[in-house]
Amino acid sequence: MKPIKNKVVLIGAGMVGSSILNSILSLNLVAEIAIIDNNKNKAEGEALDASHTTSFSYNPNVRVRVGDYKDCADSQIIIISAGPSAKPGEKTDRLALAGKNIEVMKSVMTSICQYTKDAVIIVVTNPVDVLTYYAQNNFGYPKEKIIGTGTLLDTARFRRILAKKYLVDTKNVHGYILGEHGASAFAAWSLVSIAGVLVDNFDGVIAKDKSPLNREEILNEVKEVGNDILKLKGFTSAGISMSVASIVRAVLLNELSIMPVSITLNGEYGIEDVALSIPCVISDEGIQKKIEVPLSEDELKELHKSAENLKKILKKFEIC
Repeated sequence: MKPIKNKVVLIGAGMVGSSILNSILSLNLVAEIAIIDNNKNKAEGEALDASHTTSFSYNPNVRVRVGDYKDCADSQIIIISAGPSAKPGEKTDRLALAGKNIEVMKSVMTSICQYTKDAVIIVVTNPVDVLTYYAQNNFGYPKEKIIGTGTLLDTARFRRILAKKYLVDTKNVHGYILGEHGASAFAAWSLVSIAGVLVDNFDGVIAKDKSPLNREEILNEVKEVGNDILKLKGFTSAGISMSVASIVRAVLLNELSIMPVSITLNGEYGIEDVALSIPCVISDEGIQKKIEVPLSEDELKELHKSAENLKKILKKFEIC
């Protein structure tokens, strides 16, 4: 069945799912959203609550409703945020969730594939790299149509932290966090710039009165800030929901935006049979192409370290 333009299916209506719903609505680009959740009352409540926003000026009359997997048949985009996530006081390592959420992904992908292999799928559930690899390689679904959110949020945090340090708009900061969305993520410092000024010149050009840039300190903050949010408010939602919304917009508008997202590598950087984040061009067909940005020798080692870290998990659960 041909996908209906601007129809989105959201699978999972928990804290993250409900935040994604609101972020997608704020785009003013979506015509219909069908929400699927095992807790039908929660899905019904989220749909009912969100539908009331359509009464206000400048909000489009989006149809928000409870759906089921049949809705995938004509959807343009499917977002998977189902499955348990880390709670305050629990071990916050995303990979500890792998066992439970692989089973969730198996059920979800099996259900989706009964109705479509045409929609663009956005994987949000953690550990996102493991689940993206599993979804891309075990269900006969076109790999380029499955996008893991990967280090897109890590990159947003990275750029924000640098912007705050140098007192500039975050949108003037360019750079990537690549590899695993987790412990082995790394900053591709050789590509970082502010308004065209490369990172080695920040302290002399962007701000002469600031303390010198401590790269290790910045990266540690990027990696730890998610845990800080988890401890402070009980869950993370705003950042990841806007990350998903940016991918949704790129697909709906065929933006050809370049984003660090998770996809299975097939020889890029000498890496195969693992999904992790590298910059990719996002179109209305999903991932149009992977971009092998130039990395330093040390950064390439970090990327391979991420790959090996993730392959251990894939082998442990026998999904590679």
